[in-house]
This record gives sequence, C-alpha cells and structure tokens, in this order.
Amino acid sequence: MHEFRNGTPASSLPVVWRKSRRSNPNGNCVEVAALPTGEIAMRNSRHPEGPALVYTRAEITAFVLGAKDGEFDDMIV
Repeated sequence: MHEFRNGTPASSLPVVWRKSRRSNPNGNCVEVAALPTGEIAMRNSRHPEGPALVYTRAEITAFVLGAKDGEFDDMIV
C-alpha cells in the first residue's frame, strides 16, 4: 500500500478535495480529502499545487471534536 507523507504535492494525490460551504469566495479555505489509506489530507485552496498535510483519522477526530467543543474559539478574530 502507498504511504502518503506530509509535504506531498497536494495536486499529485489521488483524491477529490472538498471545502466547507462556509468558505468565502476569495478562496481563503482549507480543503480536505480522504486518502485511500484512510488518512485525511489537508491543503490550502489558495495553493492547490502546494504541500498537503496528512493526518490520521484519530488526529482529525480529536481536532474536530475540540472545535465543536469550542476549544479553539479564542483563535477566531
């Protein structure tokens, strides 16, 4: 099975990228995609050719649950 690493060019990953409906029309978005290995890749929509960050499902779950619980609300301007 192929191993995906942080920093892999996002455009080279065999995935379909998606972003939040809350994204603004200026392209200031984080996009996510499920990798064939079950991991989750993230990229900056302003730089679709740039590097992807790769996370395990456990890492993404911890982040999403923390966001839902308001743990990062102090970072919102």
